[in-house]
Amino acid sequence: MKKVFEWFQYPPVTGKSSIVIIRLMAGAVFFFEGILKFVYANQGVGRFTKLGFPFPETTAHLIATGEIIGGLLLLLGLFTRFVAFYFIVQMIVAVLSTKIGLYFGNSPLPMPAVPPKMGMWAVEHESRADYAQIMTCLFLLIEGAGRMSVDFIISTSKKVYSISDKKAAFEA
Repeated sequence: MKKVFEWFQYPPVTGKSSIVIIRLMAGAVFFFEGILKFVYANQGVGRFTKLGFPFPETTAHLIATGEIIGGLLLLLGLFTRFVAFYFIVQMIVAVLSTKIGLYFGNSPLPMPAVPPKMGMWAVEHESRADYAQIMTCLFLLIEGAGRMSVDFIISTSKKVYSISDKKAAFEA
């Protein structure tokens, strides 16, 4: 268990600087979707109520808050692996709770405006953004935040500090 926690706690930070593009995309999407859950009831409490979530108001607000905070953390590149894992789990739950009913044609949510309205192709079409977010977060989970991140700054400052401490101890 300790190795798993360390894997999350110490992500690779030597990835290309261009990883920031992926982080900015995923972070912004989650951040704005979290805000939408507060602003529009049909995106937050109303949606969670229709889907049958327990305590829909509390659940919607917790999810929205997690998306806002997690989105900001991804934008900064801080705790990237923890946040990416959280969002992967959240997106899997979202897909399972919204797309199974769509597959069978008994979703409590409005059906798609145009065909396909149910079945495999409807699920495939309606889950494309969910799939993209899951894959983006999976990439960040594996690769870390990259060089242009707070994770990188923290990682390198620890290494510089520990090297100078050892050097000072050696010279003393």
